[in-house]
Amino acid sequence: MPLRTLSGKHVDPRKGRGAGVNPEGRFEQVGREAFDDGWATGTDDELVALKTVVTGELAKSIIAHNESPDIPFSQSINPYQGCEHGCIYCYARPSHAYRNLSPGIDFETRIFAKTNAAELLRRELSRPGYRCELLALGANTDPYQPAERSRGITRGILEVCAEFNQPVGIVTKNALVERDIDILAPMAEKRLAEVFVSVTTLDHGLARRMEPRCTAPVRRLAAVRALADAGIPAGVMVAPVIPFLNDHEIEAIVEAAAAHGAQRAAYILMRLPYEVKTLFREWLERHYPLKAAHVMSRVQAMRGGRDNDPEFGSRMRGAGELAGLLKQRFNVACKKAGLNQARRGEGISCDTSQFRVPGAGRQGSLF
Repeated sequence: MPLRTLSGKHVDPRKGRGAGVNPEGRFEQVGREAFDDGWATGTDDELVALKTVVTGELAKSIIAHNESPDIPFSQSINPYQGCEHGCIYCYARPSHAYRNLSPGIDFETRIFAKTNAAELLRRELSRPGYRCELLALGANTDPYQPAERSRGITRGILEVCAEFNQPVGIVTKNALVERDIDILAPMAEKRLAEVFVSVTTLDHGLARRMEPRCTAPVRRLAAVRALADAGIPAGVMVAPVIPFLNDHEIEAIVEAAAAHGAQRAAYILMRLPYEVKTLFREWLERHYPLKAAHVMSRVQAMRGGRDNDPEFGSRMRGAGELAGLLKQRFNVACKKAGLNQARRGEGISCDTSQFRVPGAGRQGSLF
């Protein structure tokens, strides 16, 4: 049977998609509600298979800047908006509301690719006032989502970064990152590249439901090994941590990360901003109805009684006794596995002193 969305529209949860509903974004002024008029007309749109549509677009700028005190970078690039991976917990989902699209199924099926990303990056890095800092890829949506296989936008960005000696840090859930080892390995030799692979769970069943179009967990760990063997500093993000779903796996994931050559690990407590909290609640009730109340109760216990805490300092880790115990468990697991042992600043591929604009300073020929 179709599920009723919050906007009233009936949508069947489709196999291979994270969200089962497609509610209007928070900026919409008009809502829709489906109802049975007795004429048995049916709803053909419910029967149409959900296909991913990737739309190329020309971006006006490519580097996004932030001043957040609780993330380790101030500039980032997102080659794509929207993400086919379909992770139900994705905090980037609300961004689709700015396009008058739903943070639900639309976010997973309506992808926008910044086709001129490499060209814009070359232009921005060449500006006289550019200050070289670590450039993060994958801060919002995954730079190696399925569209990258044919589009190659992320690879073009990395080629420009290699040309300028611009340090990069990558976070991804897709083993496609192995394709670019030929670029990343030479950069890593100069301390200009590092990669974090997000491993949310080792349970393939949970992964298929929670992040349906991501690379399987065992394959992500194999990518960590391939990166490490190529001399690229590799880490694992245990993110997000969700109470009663994957929090019990922290130690196992950290141990597996170390066994596959990871040098560092980090974690982030699940965030549920804006429409994500409603999408996640619907997903919980659909897949884990007996756990739903327990999960949200524990989430609220670490979020000051709310579903989400947007405050700097606590939004990534949570607050209170339970959040403190979670942090302690993670730190103990990392110490036992030998991760995060380097002093601050060591082993981090962010040597900005090598940055150069190709051709800058060359004197042209008189003839």
